[in-house]
Amino acid sequence: MKKISSGKVREIYEVDDDKLLLVVSDRISAFDFILPSPIPDKGKILNQISAFWFDFIKDIIPNHVISTNSKDFPEEFQTEEFEGRSMLVKKLKMIPVECIVRGYITGSGWKSYQENGTVCGITLPEGLQESEKLPEPIFTPTTKAAEGHDENISFEEVCQLIGEDLAKELRAKTIEIYSKCAAYAATKGVIIADTKFEFGVDENGTLVIGDEVLTPDSSRFWPADDYEVGRGQKSFDKQYLRDWMKSTGYDPEAGIPIPDEVITTTVNKYKEAYKILTGKDF
Repeated sequence: MKKISSGKVREIYEVDDDKLLLVVSDRISAFDFILPSPIPDKGKILNQISAFWFDFIKDIIPNHVISTNSKDFPEEFQTEEFEGRSMLVKKLKMIPVECIVRGYITGSGWKSYQENGTVCGITLPEGLQESEKLPEPIFTPTTKAAEGHDENISFEEVCQLIGEDLAKELRAKTIEIYSKCAAYAATKGVIIADTKFEFGVDENGTLVIGDEVLTPDSSRFWPADDYEVGRGQKSFDKQYLRDWMKSTGYDPEAGIPIPDEVITTTVNKYKEAYKILTGKDF
């Protein structure tokens, strides 16, 4: 099979003219660097969380999943190496926009708000505190950079890039998906502070969601029972790893392995997120 992409976490293989196989590795990235130590089973957890959400939102938007069952994969991929961490998917024409939705003010959005009261050109109410819930979710898209960091763009720039009608549909679907999933997660004691989606169009021109959905790599998950406005939050995602890197001065370019206890804590957070959201043990 022809490998057509090797990203920070995912490997993509071309199966034929209209199908791809997405393989989620155990690699982990932070601050745009792939770290030297893998997180065991992380790829399987991410793949299965995405499969759960794709099914959950199928009433809102079609998705690219054909099968997550290895028996349906080409013979080359019917091995233990690919088991549980792979998806056979429809090939889409991907839209060159990262569709980020924020329900709470945190991260780079909080930094931008502190500087000028806006996030991606959207003016927010005065007096918000860190981690505060926004009056309504906001659509804050970025470019999809092949390398380095994605750049924030305004909704008007999205319209110029892909056309106004498609831009409006992207924004509406992004907020609708987030709102449904955030409401569900809230019943499980999880706050989804923000997340990102990727969309494409199929051979009929229909908008389809692809890539991953609401995983700990693409979202901020906060435990509701520890939530408090005015500070950073504990999380079920890789924010723990980012915080550890900041607090220790860990240099991702030095090639030094991550300590075992940090790896164990990270994978346990992923497993906990999986269990809480799906109701099943990983």
